[in-house]
Amino acid sequence: MTEDEVLAEFRASHALLEGHFLLSSGRHSGYYLQCARVLMNPERGGKLARALVQKLPRELRSQVRKVVSPAMGGVIIGHEVGRALDVDAIFLERPTGVFELRRGFDIAEGEKILLVEDVITTGLSSREAMKEIVALGGDVIAAAALVDRTGGEVDLGVPFHALVTINFPTYEEDEVPPELAAIPAIKPGSRK
Repeated sequence: MTEDEVLAEFRASHALLEGHFLLSSGRHSGYYLQCARVLMNPERGGKLARALVQKLPRELRSQVRKVVSPAMGGVIIGHEVGRALDVDAIFLERPTGVFELRRGFDIAEGEKILLVEDVITTGLSSREAMKEIVALGGDVIAAAALVDRTGGEVDLGVPFHALVTINFPTYEEDEVPPELAAIPAIKPGSRK
């Protein structure tokens, strides 16, 4: 899929929002990608996951033994990427604010893990999730996401592959342009 085709899927599902948004990173933006909307249709979710998997180098695909995603945003896309790779897909949760593995999921010592996210904005959640995976004995060999909002600038410490790379401007609280500040900010993400 081309980037235009991917963004067309977001537009068709009303997942590309415009307004004033407070992102989970604490930064402000005039755009928000609601991946849950683009993934709510199983056919579309599967199609996007297969396209993401095709962006991964063949050698990397053959090494992955498990997909791990941070909940909530990464759960659906992680599951679909696991399906496309024919490996198990599990997720980390934050019931107390830090990632942990629950529900009887496990990671074997040295198991080759692909971390899968919906959107990377700063990479903070991904780095936190990878830290927990490593603490559990996993070997994070790469990360992947539907959308890289950093414009290709994020460094996760492992190879990173995104289906689409965009760079919507984001702002610190004291940098918000007047036209954006005039609109009440909403926080649509999962971290409230």
